Amino acid sequence: MDSNKTAALSSRPFVIGTSGHIDHGKTTLVKALTGVDTDRWAEEKKRGITIDLGFAHYEDEQGNQMAFVDVPGHEKFIHNMLAGVAGLDAVLLVVAADEGVMPQTREHLNICNLLKIQTGLVVLTRIDLVEEEEMV
Repeated sequence: MDSNKTAALSSRPFVIGTSGHIDHGKTTLVKALTGVDTDRWAEEKKRGITIDLGFAHYEDEQGNQMAFVDVPGHEKFIHNMLAGVAGLDAVLLVVAADEGVMPQTREHLNICNLLKIQTGLVVLTRIDLVEEEEMV
């Protein structure tokens, strides 16, 4: 591989996508990590759900660049989710602790498996809504 191609690959951001059921906190997670609210359309704000893909960029202290793709969780917007997960380096599978795994959680995980996304992390959100005994 020539040095120009190697340099281009190393400067490319690591692309991380969200995945999971509607209202489990994907957009809130991206905002907490990057400071960017990826819901940018008035309709998304009005309805309180992600409709279209959202994007955020983050650079850590070492200069490593990450690009976040926030995908919709609602089943009616699965086509937007599919567009967002193509080309991901990793996925954050978001599960709300007070609801657990739901239908869209399974569907999103199946899509990630079909697309051979092999790097990921399960993120539990809304743990403040669960009693300590329930978390065990």
